[in-house]
Amino acid sequence: MRILVAEDHPSLGQSLADGLREEGYAVDLTADGIEAMHLSQVNPYDAIVLDVMLPGKDGFAILRALRQRGFKTPVLCLTARDAVEDRVHGLDYGADDYLVKPFAWDELLARVRAVVRRGHVKASAMLQVADLQVDTAAKVAYRAGRRIDLSAREFGLLEYLAHRSGQVVSRTDIWDHLYDQNDEATSNVVDVYIGYLRNKIDREFPVKLIHTRRGQGYLLGVEEP
Repeated sequence: MRILVAEDHPSLGQSLADGLREEGYAVDLTADGIEAMHLSQVNPYDAIVLDVMLPGKDGFAILRALRQRGFKTPVLCLTARDAVEDRVHGLDYGADDYLVKPFAWDELLARVRAVVRRGHVKASAMLQVADLQVDTAAKVAYRAGRRIDLSAREFGLLEYLAHRSGQVVSRTDIWDHLYDQNDEATSNVVDVYIGYLRNKIDREFPVKLIHTRRGQGYLLGVEEP
């Protein structure tokens, strides 16, 4: 899952970016409203954490412009202003959620997970694909009731595939959602991590869930016989 954090307070912005990366998210960070507007239009983010008070272009203006141009990326607005009128404006302009500073870290994580699910039209934090369960809140996965040990990057890939279960997902799409603009991974890294997942998710089970579509990408699901 890839997230844009637009926050002009240097220490808070860096803290948010570092904390989300520790949770397995790919994160692009900016402190400028004009750059935030640009990034939000050229990258396929799973969510945007958007400070309302940004230099160059404020969060409300960014949000309003994105929605007017048809962008549906889920947006969580952050603000130090707790006036009801401000929250109403944010929601009316198209925000999916609103969080007033200062906030608890666990609450922010829960709200990020919620808006990401909303963007993928998922109601529950638990994603089910056959006998595979992906708990997006606890960041753990189970196959036939057996816990699967995954690295943060492996879990991020599995979570993205689970959100898109039954659909063919291209390598480019996976790359765009799992790596941020500062990553320097090699071109075959997606295939490498798919291999890691296959080894952990499928190797010991007769029914395989990760499938290759030659020239198209990968699919998570049960293949029809």
